[in-house]
Amino acid sequence: MYDTELVLRSTRVVTPGGTRPASVAVAGGTITAVLPYDAPVPGDARVEDLGDDVLLPGLVDTHVHVNDPGRTEWEGFWTATRAAAAGGVTTLIDMPLNSLPPTTTVGHLRTKRRVAADKAHVDVGFWGGALPDNVEDLRPLHEAGVFGFKAFLSPSGVDEFPHLDQGQLARSLAEIAAFDGLLAVHAEDPHRLAAAPQHGGPRYADFLASRPRDAEDAAIAHLVDRARRLDARVHVLHLSSGDALPAIAAAKADGVRLTVETCPHYLTLTAEEVPDGASEFKCCPPIREAANRDLLWEALADGTVDCVVTDHSPSTADLKTGDFATAWGGISGLQLSLPAVWTEARGRGHGLEDVVRWMSTRTAALVGLDGRKGAIAPGHDADFAVLAPDETFTVDPAALQHRNRVTAYAGRTLYGVVRSTWLRGRRVVAGGEFTEPKGRLLTRSP
Repeated sequence: MYDTELVLRSTRVVTPGGTRPASVAVAGGTITAVLPYDAPVPGDARVEDLGDDVLLPGLVDTHVHVNDPGRTEWEGFWTATRAAAAGGVTTLIDMPLNSLPPTTTVGHLRTKRRVAADKAHVDVGFWGGALPDNVEDLRPLHEAGVFGFKAFLSPSGVDEFPHLDQGQLARSLAEIAAFDGLLAVHAEDPHRLAAAPQHGGPRYADFLASRPRDAEDAAIAHLVDRARRLDARVHVLHLSSGDALPAIAAAKADGVRLTVETCPHYLTLTAEEVPDGASEFKCCPPIREAANRDLLWEALADGTVDCVVTDHSPSTADLKTGDFATAWGGISGLQLSLPAVWTEARGRGHGLEDVVRWMSTRTAALVGLDGRKGAIAPGHDADFAVLAPDETFTVDPAALQHRNRVTAYAGRTLYGVVRSTWLRGRRVVAGGEFTEPKGRLLTRSP
């Protein structure tokens, strides 16, 4: 047991029981109590009075491409975790591709961990990758502590991470189900994509037509069928198609072990507003029409979609060409995810408790960290974001911590200024000033 070292006091603390005035006691990096607002301060504890700023649990972003090592000029653990901290994200799970090597063997996982160890400003965990030829590596990766496995059902965009055909998906999923692991899937059907018109060029409408909703819908249907047969745990990554929602809801109602995420860019941006040639908006699957966005919000509200993550997938600026066919596909938004989602959510009648549920509580649960992360509750890590929810700012790419500051949010006015971010009871950023890296490398709990 530790004596209380720190008390964070706010008139608005988002707890599992609701938002209320409270004093949060911290000792040894752990929340020890959530006390009444005016409770006496124990012993010699330091008090941080946050006034009316909102105290949130730190966000848990389970879909981040750090690209380190091998493509560190695209991002890197130092810059990605600084951007995360600046945006109130205290835990991220790194995707297995776009780095060289990809995280597809235990040896490659060790390489990733070694590179990240002294650069992490927030806590970092790792996904493994499921490839056509690494079925025998899946159980060793699971035992080494990866949080699950990422697979593509259509080309990934990088040669070293090929996609699975239906037979390969069946073999990988059977192996993962045997140890009750989690398979997270980029679900677009390659045959539907190949049949779609492929014009190339600067017109966003042409790019949108090249990645039709039915490619997502068909791939998700195949995935659900495989999961049902094997009683396997599967997770649909970055859902953009509202047409897939009825099938997802039905599968969940039937007991299929299915979870689904969407992303800030699908919830806040629309196809109608993407300028031709503006490939900072390019991602796969694509940003779709406003009516489709409304469907995603309805699905978040009713629980059909479980959570919101960034799919932060940056590149160097030269790869964001004016041709949507050849430009790198990925949205850079790690630092801006909380204000972007909060801006749209508040306009639709949602509260910060909803945002916390989608971006912290449920993401922590997805990867088995819900006993440690995702809530302001005794026994959890003292990870916090302090937010001024009614203040606005205009996105200036030069002010971002991302290594490459190309962003689809440039010039947008957003609600929600992150005042400070705390990791295990230590303030890691406040007012743009960072401490030295204090993040830990996380492994899946047995």
